[in-house]
Amino acid sequence: METIIELDHSLFFFLNGLHTDWMDPVMFWISDKEIWIPFYLFLAFWIVKTYKWKGVVYLAAIGISIGITDQIISGFMKDFFERFRPSRDPEFEGLVHTVNDYHGGRFGFASSHSGNSFALAMFIYLLFKEYKWVWLMFLWAAIVAYSRIYLGVHYPGDIIVGGIIGVLAAKFMHYVSGQLISRKWKTKDSLNA
Repeated sequence: METIIELDHSLFFFLNGLHTDWMDPVMFWISDKEIWIPFYLFLAFWIVKTYKWKGVVYLAAIGISIGITDQIISGFMKDFFERFRPSRDPEFEGLVHTVNDYHGGRFGFASSHSGNSFALAMFIYLLFKEYKWVWLMFLWAAIVAYSRIYLGVHYPGDIIVGGIIGVLAAKFMHYVSGQLISRKWKTKDSLNA
């Protein structure tokens, strides 16, 4: 376990060290949840336009996926594991590159930003996998996740674990929503028969 933690620290300092003055505001912007609201609204519109009433079920399932991810990570894991964020670790004081004096909360295992981004990316991928470019959702999620390392508030391990939790929550809720839709559809067909 110590070897994994040392590797996590080494990889963090390598990635966090890849900073430039012009990238600081860009990464701070990418990490801001509110900046993505127009993007989220576009995705919601696209889902409803494509799937009609089923789209509302899928939107609810995405919300639940993100809620599950957030509760597992922020509601349980951070306080349970009590792993300091790099920016909060007294051992690394003065060694971590931060932006705009942003340090995040005290504990950082795992990353909610990563979990929520990968939950959304996975759900969108499962809904629209016939589109060749939908894999770009994972690139978007990875960039959001990397911004957390860049800002000095998460280790790579935080990002990876958060991403896995998000993907699993999305796969689970995609399955559940698909089952709900198919049952409702079958019931509707049998009533119309």
